[in-house]
Amino acid sequence: MPEARLHRVSSPVSPLFRLAAVALCAAAFLLPAAEAAKREAPAAKKSLASSDSKRKIAASASKPVRAAAAEEKSVRGGRNVVATIRKKNGKTVVAVQRRSVVRVAEPARLSYGQMAGLHRTDDVLDLKSSAALVIDQDTREVLFSKNDHAVLPIASLTKLMTGVLVSEAKLPMDEMITITQDDVDTEKGSSSRLRVGTTLSRGELLHLALMSSENRAAHALGRTYPGGLATFVSMMNAKARAIGMNDTHYVEPTGLSFHNQSSAQDLALLVNIASTDATVRELTTSPNYQVEVGNRVLQYNTTNRLVKNPDWDIGVQKTGYISEAGQCLVMQVKIAGRKLIMVFLDSAGKFSRIADAERVRRWVEATQFMAPSIQNVASQHIAGD
Repeated sequence: MPEARLHRVSSPVSPLFRLAAVALCAAAFLLPAAEAAKREAPAAKKSLASSDSKRKIAASASKPVRAAAAEEKSVRGGRNVVATIRKKNGKTVVAVQRRSVVRVAEPARLSYGQMAGLHRTDDVLDLKSSAALVIDQDTREVLFSKNDHAVLPIASLTKLMTGVLVSEAKLPMDEMITITQDDVDTEKGSSSRLRVGTTLSRGELLHLALMSSENRAAHALGRTYPGGLATFVSMMNAKARAIGMNDTHYVEPTGLSFHNQSSAQDLALLVNIASTDATVRELTTSPNYQVEVGNRVLQYNTTNRLVKNPDWDIGVQKTGYISEAGQCLVMQVKIAGRKLIMVFLDSAGKFSRIADAERVRRWVEATQFMAPSIQNVASQHIAGD
């Protein structure tokens, strides 16, 4: 960017008169400058102007000026950078400041549930999830339902099906698998600590996928399934049909694609199957896990803080989030002596899915001593039937 130049102006004024003029102007200059300094942002710790810009500014500042009004000049030294040149006590002072830039935040992307207006569905528990289902696993009694047939993106809840298939295939868990470029997320551009070239066992990858929702781990499990990724995705959809998940469709094993969709009713069926698999139960309820990668040890933690809460007895769980799906959570839990399956889809807010689970838990505990007829009335009212 071209810079402003301060031109030398010749003056017949004597040096003594010039010094007197500077002294007379000092008071008038310093007081407004001090007041202006209070209003201005603090000077940047580091000069953002280029070295060339600084040299040009200093060179311009060294040229004498005639009038007191020229004792302070602003010179652009780069993008959003302004240098203020002042004469004080016969010395040149150059202050470089960066102008604040106001950035307009992009509007939040609406989830599918929000676009469909599902969040406007009222319930007496005031859940933030747009779709929810709570059933008794043993009796199949529906305790709570809200938009439970709505088909929505399910994000990383997808990995629960991935884990079930890998576990049921009885593949060698000690077989080493290397992360490749094919496992890098091109859908959302998400990051991963599993760099390309990292080699871990199938069991380690399954642990990371189910516990901490590691996307590259889940993709590598599908890619290395006998027959390859396409076969694995076909198996995912075949398994869904076999257990009655007729509203469910998978296109990849991680959940990064919003084309992976299901309903609360279907996901309850999946949780029921997953809860019978000892490996899936163990890995989804693991609080933390470490893996050695070269000379590094990577620490991973569960994505569901309720796993570490002693007040919760969780048999299987999985979380999920992408913008199209909102915050999602499925669990098999024991509350008030009953095995329950909980499904929460498209919850608004980072912690709202956990808060919804807590609300349902308190409600179940509060109604456990009700007569069956009263429980049914309460359930029907909450479900909006």
